[in-house]
Amino acid sequence: MRRSWVVLAAAIMVAATACSGQGSGDRGEIAAPPSDPAKVSGEITVLTNRTDQIADGTLKKYAAEFRKVYPGVKVKFEGLTDYEGETKIRMNTDNYGDVLLIPNSLSIKQYPTFFAPLGKSADLSAKFDYTDHATVDGQVYGLANIGVANGFVYNKAVWAKAGITKWPATPQEFITDLESIKAKTGATPYYTNYKDGWPLTNWTNAIGSPTCDPDSYDSLATTKKPWSKGSDLYAIDKLLYTIVDEKLSEPDPTTTNWEDSKARIGTGKVASMWLGSWAISQMRAAAKAAGKSPDDIGFMPFPAQKGGKSCSVLRPDYQYAVNVHSAKKAAARAWIDWYITKSGQAAAEGSISSVKGAPLPGTLKAFSDNDVTLIQQHQKNLAQVNTIDKASEIGITAQDYRQKLVDVARGAAGGDMNSYFDELNGKWSEAQQNLGG
Repeated sequence: MRRSWVVLAAAIMVAATACSGQGSGDRGEIAAPPSDPAKVSGEITVLTNRTDQIADGTLKKYAAEFRKVYPGVKVKFEGLTDYEGETKIRMNTDNYGDVLLIPNSLSIKQYPTFFAPLGKSADLSAKFDYTDHATVDGQVYGLANIGVANGFVYNKAVWAKAGITKWPATPQEFITDLESIKAKTGATPYYTNYKDGWPLTNWTNAIGSPTCDPDSYDSLATTKKPWSKGSDLYAIDKLLYTIVDEKLSEPDPTTTNWEDSKARIGTGKVASMWLGSWAISQMRAAAKAAGKSPDDIGFMPFPAQKGGKSCSVLRPDYQYAVNVHSAKKAAARAWIDWYITKSGQAAAEGSISSVKGAPLPGTLKAFSDNDVTLIQQHQKNLAQVNTIDKASEIGITAQDYRQKLVDVARGAAGGDMNSYFDELNGKWSEAQQNLGG
């Protein structure tokens, strides 16, 4: 119900469609916020990855509240389990909803092809955080509902049973802690969610945490070998590799299940998973549903420190956009603005609202209490990094290369960590050189 990715070929297929000019539509039309709710009408379709909130009626309740403000608008939700894969296939046509979440592997340069502009960056950046992540030529094409801190969701009761009383400050301490959990509790120390795939992509969101550097992601544009000692990607992927190599993750990653993993960590069968802070409330709900204490679920930063403090990268969650082909742009924009600013969804789920000035949620109290530094990655080189990544055919925001990393670590693919990192460095360097970097 969160994210899933398809292979790079699907992204290339979308790119080819964009170049073909299929379904030109009114690409310059701005999806501006309506000034008079009474004059907005029509039925809109909202594509969502929150299949759970369709099943439990949560989204239906939000739609009912929205209609009290916009009585002429009916909101219909379409839940996609494999959101990334199914959406990208649909984006080869004009029919991909009126409101949708921007697929993460879509290049920012393609945003104007698929989405209607929402307004000028100068205006929207004064009201919302993270607008720079979806700005092209001064126009914003997507608005995030929430911001996300990144870290390990973990079962505090399991870690305490293993005798662990403080957060690990280094990758080696983290591995040692997982070894203690395996030896003393019987729980699976770490759960990769390999089969669903998209949870592995979240490791990329740790870029910036090991070095506490807000320019870390941008620096990939000029770094020839990102998987070298001392770099963030090296530290991040080495930790994941070591977890699997030391048999501290589930025995057969090909059988993992995302929805089941929530109950596993909630009941203490799993000790930890690397995810965004959005997951805390879901894991706590799973614990409660299983008769366990929601307070057992905690959140810790990446095990690295600079100046004695840990860092967690703040980034936007999915960004909401309006289909450039939609005939109901005003209604679509009305839903986006209302949902982000008026629905209360962010607070209800303990998430970080993207509305400027909103307070941190209680789910991150431990971060505040332990002086974890929250940093936002700079994005001035985002398009360049995306271009290099696409040319390298690595896909640092997709699942495939980390699934292979797990396969190498568990012996299901040839080579070892160093040979795989050499392969990745070679691809990145070659792409950068071919592009004139």
